[in-house]
Amino acid sequence: MRIALFQGAPRPLDVPGNLERLQHQAQLAAARGAQLLVCPEMYLSGYNIGAEAVQRLAEPEDGPSAMAVVEIAQAQRIAIVYGYPERAEDGSIHNSVQLIDAHGRSLCNYRKTHLYGELDRSMFSPGANHFPVVELDGWKLGLLICYDIEFPENARRLALEGAELILVPTANMTPYDFVCQVTVRSRAQENQCYLVYANYCGAEAEIQYCGQSSIIGPDGSLLAMAGREECQLLADLEHERVVKGREAFPYLADLRRDLHRSQD
Repeated sequence: MRIALFQGAPRPLDVPGNLERLQHQAQLAAARGAQLLVCPEMYLSGYNIGAEAVQRLAEPEDGPSAMAVVEIAQAQRIAIVYGYPERAEDGSIHNSVQLIDAHGRSLCNYRKTHLYGELDRSMFSPGANHFPVVELDGWKLGLLICYDIEFPENARRLALEGAELILVPTANMTPYDFVCQVTVRSRAQENQCYLVYANYCGAEAEIQYCGQSSIIGPDGSLLAMAGREECQLLADLEHERVVKGREAFPYLADLRRDLHRSQD
């Protein structure tokens, strides 16, 4: 599978403009042979926009913006992962990402489970215990959002459910460059899976994003890594690297799961 990752500055509150930019990035990625395009956290609305704006811009997972993404995916024949503010059926608001395949089908909608500080908690409700692993073009993949990947249990859970690829839309800011440079590579290596970390660059209000998005191999190697400027990364994934990685580092097979169950 060939994967494309978009890193760019947020365009807060500009859903039509972000959809237009998504159209351009999807067209470019498809022309470069990519089967999947991954965008940052809260891509459609911007991240640091405040509770009032989140309430106003939130949509259901099958809302008008999702239908616009469906049209882009179908037109460009490429799967798309994008972040957005989701309004659930009970009225709660979530920081969510959705995976739309090249046929326009929603394969997965994931709600951020680990909220980051007052910034997240002032805008969103945490997601429930729902960590799906779905199949896309013969690959088993899972989704996490930003702060979620900093808890090793989340990536391990997906790997134990069979994930070979973990997609992580994010909005990571300075001074947390360590996460971009070290943490995400560790998560890939310790689970012998590919990992895609799609971050913003530039600024949004008082937040300065640190860029450094990456596509990482199952051995923790960098297949592609951005700097701090807008770009589209590209990398090819091979199933054989996952198989060989899990043979060389059999952590998943050797894990004593009986020792890691929660105690009553």
